Amino acid sequence: MCKLTRRTKVTTDSNHSKPIVANLLRRQFKVMAPNRYWVGDISYVPTQEGWLYLATVIDLYSRKVVGWSMGDRLKAELVNNALLMAIWKHKPSKGLIWHTDRGSQYASHSHRKILKQHQLIQSMSRKGNCWDNAVAESFFHTLKTELTHHHSFKTRQEAKNAIFDYSEVFYNRIRIHSTANYYSPTHFESLQNCT
Repeated sequence: MCKLTRRTKVTTDSNHSKPIVANLLRRQFKVMAPNRYWVGDISYVPTQEGWLYLATVIDLYSRKVVGWSMGDRLKAELVNNALLMAIWKHKPSKGLIWHTDRGSQYASHSHRKILKQHQLIQSMSRKGNCWDNAVAESFFHTLKTELTHHHSFKTRQEAKNAIFDYSEVFYNRIRIHSTANYYSPTHFESLQNCT
C-alpha cells in the first residue's frame, strides 16, 4: 500500500535575537471569563498558487476564534492584523494575557508595540514545547482534519473563503466544544451573557 505524505511548512522561527517573555499561561486553559486570556498561532494551507498563511486569536473562555488574518507572506503583519481584529471586535480590558509561541512575528517590535498600546500582557511558550499552546494547536488540527485536508484549493482566495466560512460560521456558531459545555462558542457566550 502506498502512503502519501502531506507537504509541511515551518511557521515558527524561534531562532532570533528578539525579546522573549515568560510563560504566564502555564497551561491553565480553563478560564472563568471572556477576554482575559487569548492564545494565538500561525498555520498554513497549500493551494495551487502557493502557501496561504493563517494567524488566529482564540479566547480560552469559549474557544471562540475572535481574530484572524490570512496572507501569502509569513511576516509580523499577519499576526498583527489578527490581533488587531480581535482587539477591535472585543475591546478587552487592560491586562489581558496574550499567549503565543516564540516565533519572530510575535517577538517583533511592531507586535510588541500593539501590545503596549492596548495594555495587553505578552506570554510565550517554552522553547519547542507545543503543549504550552495546545488550544491554538488544537484549532489548527481540527481545521485541517475537518476542512483543508479534504480540499485541493486552486487559489488562495478559494482557500480564504472556505476558511472564513469554517471559522466564522461553522466553528464559532455551530460546532460544539466539550470545554463550552457542549455548546458552540457563540451559544456558550450568549448563555453566560457575554455577547
